[in-house]
Amino acid sequence: MVQVELSRIIIDEKRQDQVIVLKEKDGERQIPIVIGFMEASSIKIKVSGVDVPRPMTHDLLVNVIKVLGGHLERIVIDKLVNNTFHAKLEIKTANGQVKAVDSRPSDSIALAVRLKAPIFVDEEVLQKSSLSQP
Repeated sequence: MVQVELSRIIIDEKRQDQVIVLKEKDGERQIPIVIGFMEASSIKIKVSGVDVPRPMTHDLLVNVIKVLGGHLERIVIDKLVNNTFHAKLEIKTANGQVKAVDSRPSDSIALAVRLKAPIFVDEEVLQKSSLSQP
């Protein structure tokens, strides 16, 4: 597994699909991931420090994890199938077990930025999908 970090959020309000770019934490490789407008907006709101009066969907899930005594250990983007990325939330439960929950990368990243959880990408996925930094 290779640790990455959110590098850029590219939002074009005229298009339905948006792009987030993850960059290898100790390297130069980058992964562009196409996501929906709502997910991109949710990520952008959090990284921009905007406070919303009521919890958005990703905030709700954060609250549920916390109320149940869980902790988001990390997210892992572990597969690339037919040009679609797959991810897992690794949540430590109140009794100390780590449970993997299938998730879209966009939702996983929205949670990771809220909970300051590390983001990892499987090396094979990184090799198949990465771009070198210009």
